[in-house]
Amino acid sequence: MLTMQGVSKSFLGVRVLHDVGLDLEAGEVHALVGENGAGKSTLMKILAGEHTPDTGTITLDGTTHSFGHPAQAQAAGIGIIHQEFALLPHRTVAENVFLGREPTRRGLVDRRAMERRTAELLARIDETGITPRTPVRELPVARRQTVEIVKALACDVRVLVMDEPTAPLAGHEVARLSALVRRLAASGLGILYISHRLPEVFDLSDRVTVLKDGRHVTTLTTRDTDPGTVVRAMVGRELGAYYPPRARPEELGDTVLAVSGGANSRISGIDLSLRAGEVVGVAGLQGSGRTSLVRALFGAAPFTAGSMTVAGEPLRPARPREAIGAGIALVTEDRKGEGLALRQSVRDNALLVTRSGATRSGATRGGPPAGRAVTALLERVRLRARGEDQEVQYLSGGNQQKVVIAKWLAARPRVLLFDEPTRGVDVGAKAAIHTLVRELAREGLAVLIISSELPELIGMSDRVIVMADGRPAGELPAGATEEAIMRVATGGRRKEDAA
Repeated sequence: MLTMQGVSKSFLGVRVLHDVGLDLEAGEVHALVGENGAGKSTLMKILAGEHTPDTGTITLDGTTHSFGHPAQAQAAGIGIIHQEFALLPHRTVAENVFLGREPTRRGLVDRRAMERRTAELLARIDETGITPRTPVRELPVARRQTVEIVKALACDVRVLVMDEPTAPLAGHEVARLSALVRRLAASGLGILYISHRLPEVFDLSDRVTVLKDGRHVTTLTTRDTDPGTVVRAMVGRELGAYYPPRARPEELGDTVLAVSGGANSRISGIDLSLRAGEVVGVAGLQGSGRTSLVRALFGAAPFTAGSMTVAGEPLRPARPREAIGAGIALVTEDRKGEGLALRQSVRDNALLVTRSGATRSGATRGGPPAGRAVTALLERVRLRARGEDQEVQYLSGGNQQKVVIAKWLAARPRVLLFDEPTRGVDVGAKAAIHTLVRELAREGLAVLIISSELPELIGMSDRVIVMADGRPAGELPAGATEEAIMRVATGGRRKEDAA
């Protein structure tokens, strides 16, 4: 159905794609993988008419195209769904689906025709949780993504590009999207699927193409390969040490953080302790109380009952500033919305916390770190950027996350709380973050990690606390299986699974 040959592209004299080729069959899910900066999004933006290639051809159903505008690609049958949704929240589903293409009758927008066609498209994908008249602002993230898909279907697309479609989704929403992708492929669409999540790639795709440094490395039939082979092609090396060695019991220090009987309107019965040098994982289904737990520890949604100590001193933070002052740091799951000032430089972001004056007494004596200290901090987190003056918005997801971590390390915390620390970052950046977390633990920090990726949680944690219905449902030792964690999370635990 689709062939791209010899595609090259340069920006400001820097070549980001080198003679890349790709093909897609009708009814196929073809995954495109690679580290951040490999050229995946640039290649797809060329296909969608957002960029013009320097060289190369695009052939769709035997016809060669040269797209100079997204409207031309859309007219040819190509649709793209970006990570950042392009929806108007205060308009209805139907109004968003036909935005700029509204059907008219006697010179006026024909709302009945628009809503009728939207209903037909929703029925086509078996979507029963949305109506054409529903305002988009009332929809959860997964349903908004469905609206984006319906928008593409309304344009009679033959090829659908999905760029990191599960990045904003919870676990149960991912399964729902996967089922939808399979239905779309079965209907004859060709789907190009960009994802950092290899389990999804192997679950959904028929073939997988690997890009590295703007070059085509290989295209493999998914059923005939394995994740290790794909990772080696992506990063050019083995990632056998993907998860660093865990701490030995004798390496752990004193208790740094302790909570007894912690509770608020969302969680209760929180009895928790973290030791210096320890990495503790928190597992649970969506809505189990994982994020509410770290927000309570950080004072963003404070405990209203129970007791808490940090380094032996009583503390029950009523606001984040108090938690920061006691040496608690929180890397939130929303790094763009809550962790960074996107239009400011790398250096300014690294100094956000220390300049606020909220750090614990003596942590930044003499003022915020400057000059060489900031440079050393950014080197410590293995940041890859053009320079400290580069705006953070132009960094890859993995490097943005490293800046967030650097921001907190500048405040010299005692406790590091991570909520989805590697969401939306490539495998190389994940490995770097995992290594950094373990290094920090070896230096005496106490670390708490929430992750929806159970392999990550198992690989990184010295023990795992499982949350369910706003309460701790059990605790599992290092190396616990995914099956054991899910059994506790769903209330079906066995005595040998949970302590």
